[in-house]
Parts: sequence; structure tokens; C-alpha cells
Amino acid sequence: MEIVLALAIGVLTGSGVYLLLRPRTFQVIMGLTLISYAVNLFIFSMGRLKLDSEPVLVKGITATLANTADPMPQALVLTAIVIGFAMTALFLVVLLASRGLTGTDHVDGEEQQEAVE
Repeated sequence: MEIVLALAIGVLTGSGVYLLLRPRTFQVIMGLTLISYAVNLFIFSMGRLKLDSEPVLVKGITATLANTADPMPQALVLTAIVIGFAMTALFLVVLLASRGLTGTDHVDGEEQQEAVE
């Protein structure tokens, strides 16, 4: 399971970096979003994957700390998801405003010259 999680983090990071290097603003925003998803998965994986364990200790049951899941990475990822969604919405509004003002969605503000054959 750890291999699948590591591959997912790697693919998301690689795709995000590729999209960050593209000339259009929407692709840059999607690249940032993919990298934030990769970071969320990484933080979540730091809490270790456990099966058949209680999320919180129940009063009266003597359980060792090894049998409980760590809630801190889950809380961090939940907070990061909410902040990431808000930032993506803000980026999209800025993208639309910038495109309306300049007439292009290129990062450098200029349309690339296409080769005429």
C-alpha cells in the first residue's frame, strides 16, 4: 500500500510541476492544485496507514498507543483542503479578471507567435 501511495504522490507532483511550466494561466493554477494535493497525501501518509484500529481511545478500554490512529495529520489535511479550495477559487477569479483586462491568458501577457508554414 505504501508503494501505491508513494507512486500517487510522485505522479501528482510530476504532473503539477509540468503544468506549472506551461505558458497559460489556467494550467499554472491546475499545477498548483495538483502539487497541493500531493502535499496533502504526503502529510496524510505521515500518520501511517492502519487497519482495524480505533480512531480515538474509548474510556474503559485499555489500549496501547500503537493501536490508535494519530488524528493530527488528518486535521492538518482537512484544514489544507479547505484553504486550498479557497485559494483555487481566488486564483480563478484573478485569472478571469486578468484575462478580461489584458485579453490573453498567457503568464507573460503576450501571445506566442505561431510558425506559419
